[in-house]
Amino acid sequence: MEFTTGGRLEVHITRADVGKRVSVRRLDGTGEGSSKFTDTVGVLTSWDDGVLSITRRNGETVRISEATLVAGKTVPAAPARRRSPAASAPELERVAARGWPPVESAWLGEWQLRASGGFTRRANSVAALGDPGLPLDTALERVRAWYAERDLPAYIQVGTGAPGTQEQLAADLDSRGWTREVTAELRIAALAPIGDLDADVSRVALTREVDARWLRRYQRSADPGPEVLKVLHGGPSVWFAAVPDETGEVIAIGRCVVDGRWAGFAAVEVAPEHRRRGLASAVMAALARKALDEGASAAYLQVETDNQDARALYDGLGFVTHHHYHHWRATQGGPS
Repeated sequence: MEFTTGGRLEVHITRADVGKRVSVRRLDGTGEGSSKFTDTVGVLTSWDDGVLSITRRNGETVRISEATLVAGKTVPAAPARRRSPAASAPELERVAARGWPPVESAWLGEWQLRASGGFTRRANSVAALGDPGLPLDTALERVRAWYAERDLPAYIQVGTGAPGTQEQLAADLDSRGWTREVTAELRIAALAPIGDLDADVSRVALTREVDARWLRRYQRSADPGPEVLKVLHGGPSVWFAAVPDETGEVIAIGRCVVDGRWAGFAAVEVAPEHRRRGLASAVMAALARKALDEGASAAYLQVETDNQDARALYDGLGFVTHHHYHHWRATQGGPS
């Protein structure tokens, strides 16, 4: 926060800074001894009728009365993290969309409407990859109608927290009554160190297709139908990993899709009774080595923010959070 030479705080932002990343301090509490400062950092998404809306990295929109402001300034985007690949949010979002392709899709400008019979939100939501080419309210009406025709809830996936993400869209959906249901991190890492892990990859079998044993271990779908199989096998170059036990039953699995320089990891799961034995690292290492052979050099994955065990695993493998994304759901019977 910014101070003058006299020690006073100053507000150095105006309505002209809408769309920029800002840091503000406001005064909370009015009674003597109860006043305190609260700081907020994010993108200034609106400043109307004496109220500022700031959308944070985690997608939350904070509304602040300008009368409570005691300081504010624009701030640069967070610096790129060292030891991780250089990448923009739009590049990563497009790569991730290709790596988990839907069964059915349609385009609304630069919005990809995706449907896969309800299997995962990623494959059943709008990938907002740019401008829908229509006024927002008209675009939202089209989205709701498209998903209603398929008897699916309308979701829009929105990224926040990095240059090129969509804080303004998040704020607009929030103001129109859409509900943010799930928040996840899109993480990236250099691929070679994952391939170089000291892990027993000799137990890991790699294939181009999943079988019944792999699917029994996969926890995202209890009854895998054709939509599940099509999404899992979709993508530029897909590999599946499986670790069998002595009976042949699969106790650990993983999936990797290679797309140019990127290797996207997903579905890394280990049977509960076999966890903390290095199997997840072995799966990741085996898939990374295959991706390196195909020319990839960078890795990405997506993990929900409340999945503490997975986040700890990926921390140890060198993955850092590039940005967040969120699934916003249209309120049933509510406004667009």
